[in-house]
Amino acid sequence: MSDTVQLKNIASQVRRDIVRMVHAVQSGHPGGSLGCADFLTALYFHAMQHDTAFKMNGEGEDIFFLSNGHISPLFYSVLARAGYFEVKELATFRKLNSRLQGHPTTHEHLPGVRIASGSLGQGMSNAIGAALAKKLNGDSHLVYSLCGDGELDEGQNWEAIMFAAHNKVDNFIATVDFNGQQIDGPTSKVMGLDSLKAKFEAFNWTVTEMNGNDMDAVVAGLDKAKSLTGQGKPVCILMKTEMGKGIDFMEGSHEWHGIAPNNDQLAKALAQLPETLGDY
Repeated sequence: MSDTVQLKNIASQVRRDIVRMVHAVQSGHPGGSLGCADFLTALYFHAMQHDTAFKMNGEGEDIFFLSNGHISPLFYSVLARAGYFEVKELATFRKLNSRLQGHPTTHEHLPGVRIASGSLGQGMSNAIGAALAKKLNGDSHLVYSLCGDGELDEGQNWEAIMFAAHNKVDNFIATVDFNGQQIDGPTSKVMGLDSLKAKFEAFNWTVTEMNGNDMDAVVAGLDKAKSLTGQGKPVCILMKTEMGKGIDFMEGSHEWHGIAPNNDQLAKALAQLPETLGDY
């Protein structure tokens, strides 16, 4: 699927899923989930070659690793809407005995989940290992990862970034959700990141930038990143997003990192998001 109108419609439904899931249990992380909805929709419905008949080893297909696991409402919605499991299971989010826990886990055996992404800062390392495995197996498919900009406070990321360049892991595309917000406030105040582009380039990566909240830009950005693989360097997409994107009273504030909307706020949010695929 490459029609951006269709992708926008899917992203609208995904955003509805996100706020409904979090509201139902008064728990979860809507801000980053909403901000990355366009990206993950375009990744699964446009960019990746993947198989919904899920196999953990991911041979013969592109695979994705979510590092910032607290945006699980987004991940679960996209997986369900793509056909990995029934959409109605979204109603079990964060409930006892549900496969849809607050952070994705492998022991729940949820199709589409390859790592437990609870502690932040580890997803990129996992993805690089998988990308190396594909090279060793002669598998020409790509590995993708997503992490938050706040995660780059963790030193393990920079070890991984150095390792990937040294080992020419050029079948790997790492996307950084560059929204400038983390749980305690703006990244500029918590731990200034300065020029991430210059940092990644200094570590010998190929770096591109895109607006992660414009579907046309996301599709073009993913296509460009794919065209840059196989050239001896890992690829990084610095993706500018707004936390809470799509709901005017949530946009751009770290306060919605982990707060669920009340009944009135849910109604206002849903009024801004067209129901395109049918609510679960």
